[in-house]
Amino acid sequence: MLGAEEASPCRHAGAPTPSVIARVNAVIAQLGDRKDLLEEFGLSPAEFQQALPAAIEASRGSRSAGQSNRRLFVRELLQQLVQDGAIRDFVAPKPGEDTVYRLKIDGFDRDVGIIQKGCPDGAHSSKTMTVPEWAGETYLWWLCDSLANEPGEHVHKGVGRLQSGFFDENARKLAGVIFYNHLCGSLQRECPKARRTLVIDGNPMPPPCIYVMPDWDGNATAWNWNGLQERAFPTILLRAFGVPEAEVPVFTGQIGFRHRPNSRRAAMNITSRFGISRTTQHRS
Repeated sequence: MLGAEEASPCRHAGAPTPSVIARVNAVIAQLGDRKDLLEEFGLSPAEFQQALPAAIEASRGSRSAGQSNRRLFVRELLQQLVQDGAIRDFVAPKPGEDTVYRLKIDGFDRDVGIIQKGCPDGAHSSKTMTVPEWAGETYLWWLCDSLANEPGEHVHKGVGRLQSGFFDENARKLAGVIFYNHLCGSLQRECPKARRTLVIDGNPMPPPCIYVMPDWDGNATAWNWNGLQERAFPTILLRAFGVPEAEVPVFTGQIGFRHRPNSRRAAMNITSRFGISRTTQHRS
């Protein structure tokens, strides 16, 4: 069986290996015993140990894209979609509100919802959300700049967390998920779709990875397992990146579930498509 990284066609360049991460952790763990080094910075071993958790959290916050930067990226993209005529307008969330964007699109009976989140392997980014009542289609948008895992591994972990919400008969369902942020198409995360670009603030950006979620059917034993589910919004979004309507299916990924005998968890089928006859897939 192919690894979870096959859930996406892109890879990180120079991402640290698990062994390197383990050695860095070992270095951090031993710093507290280096009195000579700590004294150079005016610290005692006790002060170092006491402040270490807070320092790690502060470093993590400063290195992450941050909520404000993620909002800026999404707004710039949506503003470009308005400018290009792909969507008519959008309503951005106010400070302090849930990060849900309301897209108004000509020809759509109901608005499209975009739920902005961070990396998908966190519970907050894959479980703590509400699909708005007003939306005809709602997409969970993961803006993940972590290099700890390959993009496909992040997607796989996120979809695994989405399972419980999908099988909750009373929960409103997502139409799909999007994995996309400022790293896409950069030297850190090269993209095989780079020939199709949208210029945002002078920077060429490749089409996003879009994965369509299944429709719910309580009597079924498999949901979108063969990857034939269709949605309306991917056509609108990909058109802005130069993908003609006829080619939208070969640039749109699919997520499927299937009951697994004698197991509490369903099997998952995650397929990413990035051009004619260009597909990568992970089943688990």
